[in-house]
Order: sequence, then structure tokens, then C-alpha cells
Amino acid sequence: MDYKIDSSARCAVIGYGTWATALVGVLTANNERVGWYVRNPEVLESLQTEGRNVRYLRDYEFDTNLIDPSDDLNKVVSEADIIVMAVPSAYLKEFLAPLTVPLKDKFIISAIKGIVPGDYQTVVEYLHDEYELSYKQIGLITGPTHAEEVSRERLSYLTVVCTDPENAQLIGRKLDTKFIHLSYSQDLYGTEYAAILKNIYALAAGIAIGLGYGDNFLAVLISNCAAEMTRFLSESYPCDRDTQASAYLGDLLVTAYSIHSRNRRLGLLIGHGCSVKTALNEMTMVAEGYFAADCIRHINFRHKVDMPIADFVYRILYEGVSPRKAMKALTTKLV
Repeated sequence: MDYKIDSSARCAVIGYGTWATALVGVLTANNERVGWYVRNPEVLESLQTEGRNVRYLRDYEFDTNLIDPSDDLNKVVSEADIIVMAVPSAYLKEFLAPLTVPLKDKFIISAIKGIVPGDYQTVVEYLHDEYELSYKQIGLITGPTHAEEVSRERLSYLTVVCTDPENAQLIGRKLDTKFIHLSYSQDLYGTEYAAILKNIYALAAGIAIGLGYGDNFLAVLISNCAAEMTRFLSESYPCDRDTQASAYLGDLLVTAYSIHSRNRRLGLLIGHGCSVKTALNEMTMVAEGYFAADCIRHINFRHKVDMPIADFVYRILYEGVSPRKAMKALTTKLV
């Protein structure tokens, strides 16, 4: 069965964090009226009365005539045709728990760059299995885009990923603004796993910086991360893809280098000497790489791809290995 999006399709966003807030801003920039599931009472009230999210991106002001925030998930979903998931993957099940409205006639877009913990599945795989959705009615929004910069309308590049190019183009028109440059892909598998892996590699970069390694080493580390990502994608799901494109390499670079990167921040804390538990407690937002490190290791048991950097991060996070000793061992494996 084909799933064709109508040009009049209405969008709704699930989630109220920085990325969800930025995406609502992009959609409303095109005068789209957007449904918005917000389960936090404080945030919901501030959006309804002030047009601001008092917890995330507080300076961004919405036109209240263009947003329809609600704490009723079933109402938001039933009134929309395109549902954009923008919550941390660790909380996806929790967010969707109240859902009783079927998704079979909706088009679902994941803007989540993480793996569903415990299920060892990507968000796309989870939605496909749990809600019996065709891969033809699931898409992705990905690319090197920090919410903080998107909300300030700094030029950013997004990739819309759908199996049907026509659906991708229609979604693109809803995101097409003066500060968003769009590209398109049909590589659901590769772009989603790239977005997951880059969080693990940003953790590795943060650990290296925290340990005192310099720019020379960081360049070598990240170039090896890019090679490792390409190797995993090529061996686990070979297809015609360019991993030098922004949805792959660009997302890796910005997450490894940017001060906005929460995964880099988590690695930095660990490199500076914080225990993993303390570092996690210091974080104000979810670092997807923590969960991804465990899940990718589990998934890679099937594929048996050589992934020394991902293994390095896993051993520090889950086996209590000394970051300094683990890094010293890793340096002998890099080229």
C-alpha cells in the first residue's frame, strides 16, 4: 500500500524539549498551524498564555494563533495527519503510553536521534513493529542542526528522509524557510544509524578533550569515527549512500565539536574525572549517546563489525574502565 501525503496535511509535534520547540518554530515560520503535545503543566500554561516555552529556548516567542498546545495526546494525534516525534528516545514509550488513537492512517516523522533502550531498536524500527506501520509511512528529519541555532534562525541544513521522494518533497515544503536548507534521501536505515552513532562518537571526543588531548589528536579521532561509521553502515546494510554528506559526516562533526552538544558535554565531564553516575546527574538534558553505546554494542553482536571507538565508549560507561587507560589503548588502534 502506498502512503501519499496530501498537500493540506496538518502537522503535530510530540515533545516539548529544545528540538521539539525549534521544530514547531520552523513549521510556524511557514504559517502552518501546528498541534503540539505538551505534557508538562508549566510549559503548557506558558505556551498557552505567553507563547513561550519557559523551560527550553525561553527567548523564542510563538504566535499563539499558530500553535495548538495540549496535554491530550489523543486529541493532538487525531487532529493531525503528520506526527513529528521529537522526544528523547529513552522516553518515547512513556510519551506514547496514553495513545489509544490508531496511527495506521498517519504519516510519522522521527526527529529523534537515538535508540529505544531495552528494545535494541531504532525509533523507526520500534514504530514499525509496535504500531504495525509500514516503512512507507515513516520518515526522518535529520542533519547537523542544534536546536539553539535553529531557534535563532541561523542557516542550518536538514535532510528529509522518506522511501517515497514525493512525500519527502511535501514534508520539505512545510520546513522550507529562509534559514533552512533542505536535502532529501531515501536511506532510512543509514541516516538513522548515523544519527545514533554520532552521539557515541561525540562522547569519545568529549572524553578526549577532558583528558587533555589536543586538536591534533581530536582530528585523528573524529576522522577514525567517520571511517568506523561508514564501515558499520556498509557492512550492516549495504546500499548506494554517500557518508560524506551532511546527514552523516556533517552531523558527526557538529556533535563532536559544538558547545551545544550534550553528548560532548557528558564525555567532557567524564574526561575531567567525574564518575559516569555523577556526570549523568550533572546533565540537564538527555545525552542519547549513553543509551546508544549499550544498544549499538548489542546490535553489533549480529554484524561483528570492527568498532574500537564505540567499544571504547561502552567500556567506560558500562564496565567502569578508566578513561585514561582506555584512551591510551585506543590511541594504538587509530590511523
